[in-house]
Amino acid sequence: MTPNRRHFLAAASGAACALATTPLLARSADQPKNPICVFTKPFNSLSFDELADRIAELGFDGIEAPIRKGGHVQPERVEEDLPKLAEALAKRDLAVTVMTSDINNPRGKNTEKVLRTAATLGIKRYRMKYFKYSKSEPIETQLASWRDQVIDLAAMNHDYDMTGLYQNHAGNGYMGAAIWDIDRVLEGISPDDIAMAYDIRHATAEGGASWPTTLRLARPHIDTVYVKDFVWEGAKMRNVPLGEGRIGREFFSILKAWDFQGPISLHEEYLDHRDPKLVPQHLAAIKKDLATLRQYLSA
Repeated sequence: MTPNRRHFLAAASGAACALATTPLLARSADQPKNPICVFTKPFNSLSFDELADRIAELGFDGIEAPIRKGGHVQPERVEEDLPKLAEALAKRDLAVTVMTSDINNPRGKNTEKVLRTAATLGIKRYRMKYFKYSKSEPIETQLASWRDQVIDLAAMNHDYDMTGLYQNHAGNGYMGAAIWDIDRVLEGISPDDIAMAYDIRHATAEGGASWPTTLRLARPHIDTVYVKDFVWEGAKMRNVPLGEGRIGREFFSILKAWDFQGPISLHEEYLDHRDPKLVPQHLAAIKKDLATLRQYLSA
């Protein structure tokens, strides 16, 4: 570990310890509690203006925008196209709340260009690309390597005043699926620099009845919450509208007890996002899911 990285980690560790004893993401009085955004992966076929119009009509505060290969903005064109997306959203009093990215390496081809462009536009958060376990290397070796990489990325995020978000994702091979491993990788790193996008659907799928325990473990790292629902059909999972599956009021009661004030991103993944003809159905489904989410939050 280089002296600069040791210095950064020592400073970040002190900040992380202080934050761990305070409510998650306390915000200023002029900021809305729990700004709600929506993952706009199903709307790649829309222009930026059409996208902004539709999301504003639904009543969201912002969007989680795919700024990655195949997304609204290609990383190679981020300097040209991300400002256009931000401008279209701003006309409707919306913003890019979270930027979904292909970034998990500070030395990646487009990492610095994407972060620099986003920072100049006032975007504060981006979702990181997943780490996947190799079957040919010891788990401890891989975690140590990713931790070194994440420390360097956290330092870059700090310089740009941005927060990288690592989402826990269910499934064999995903680092973070079990929660304890992402806790180890992020140990001592300030959540202002790299935090978790805590996904209750994936945590429930992996943890079953024990998800409240792993949620407590994740708590110091959580910046943003992802919401979607699912059911088990035999050995397989099927995504369903919010309120029709295993995700219920208990999770939102815990967030309320914690006074969680971070962003909440609604994900609708039970319709085919690849078919442009389904855009009207996606909009109707998201409208219904948003109403359910607001009921949970107000209970």
